[in-house]
This record gives sequence, C-alpha cells and structure tokens, in this order.
Amino acid sequence: MPRYSAERRAAVLKKLLPPHNHNVASVATEEGISDATLYGWLIQCRVKGVPVPGYTSGDSEWLPDAKLVVVIETATLSEAALGAYCREKGLYPEQIQQWKAACLEGAGRQEDQETAAQKQRKEDRKTIKQLKAEVRRKDKVVAETTSLLVLSTKLEALYSEDPDSGEDD
Repeated sequence: MPRYSAERRAAVLKKLLPPHNHNVASVATEEGISDATLYGWLIQCRVKGVPVPGYTSGDSEWLPDAKLVVVIETATLSEAALGAYCREKGLYPEQIQQWKAACLEGAGRQEDQETAAQKQRKEDRKTIKQLKAEVRRKDKVVAETTSLLVLSTKLEALYSEDPDSGEDD
C-alpha cells in the first residue's frame, strides 16, 4: 500500500473539496490513486470537522460538527460574502440558516435541561434532609426501645433471683 506525502494528499483533497468539487473517479484516474483511498481521505476530513459536502445533494451527509463549523464561519459574513461562501462549499444560504436555528434550539434546550437539573438537585437535597431527619427520629426510637428492653430484662433477672421466695415442702 503506497504512502502519500501530506503535501500530495492536501493537493488532491483540494481538487475534491469546494470550490473545485471534482468527482472522485476523475481525480482518481488523473492522480493514479484508488477511489477507495480518496473516499477514505474524505471521510477522515469529515471526522476532523472539515466541512465536506456529501455525495448527495442533501445536507444529511454533513456531520453535526461540520454544520457547526459552517455556522460559526458564516456568522459574521455579509450577504454577498455568504453567497460566495455557499458557492465555494456547495451549500445554500437557507441550509445554513436552518443549521443556525438548530444550533440555537439546541443551546436553548441545554439551558432548559440545566434549569431542570438544578431544580431536581434542590428537590433531592430537600428529600435527603427529610430522610435524614426520619432516620434520626427512628434511631432515637430504636435506642429508647433497646434501653427499655434491657431494663425489662434486668428487672426480670432481679426478681427471678429473689432469695426469700425459696419454698420448703
């Protein structure tokens, strides 16, 4: 299996990624590299969070990390710059707006979850406090019962050994 230098790999990936977007078969033939190798490189790019368009026209091939990267990269762009960015990446501005809305919705959900978790922790502390009070109360009852039982046993032992109660027949 041949090893390719980082420079050669970057040059080949540049042909595959936007704005060039050459197809894998033509680049493989042109560069003498197998299709499987090129597809593997594209997958590695996706895993690293590089915005790599999918093999289909939909955005379902974009990983959530890559979508977030695109949203962050385009947050400060003007409309003209956004259009150029979209052409370069093979996207539509509407897709980016949907991804941004999804990111914001996710952040809102996270805040709601944190609030709910905080409320749950407060309720848990209250329940723990009540349970500890109940355990203390029951410990006192058990201690009192134990001492009464010990006293009752000692009293029985004291009266059962009475020397005057010896009867002669």
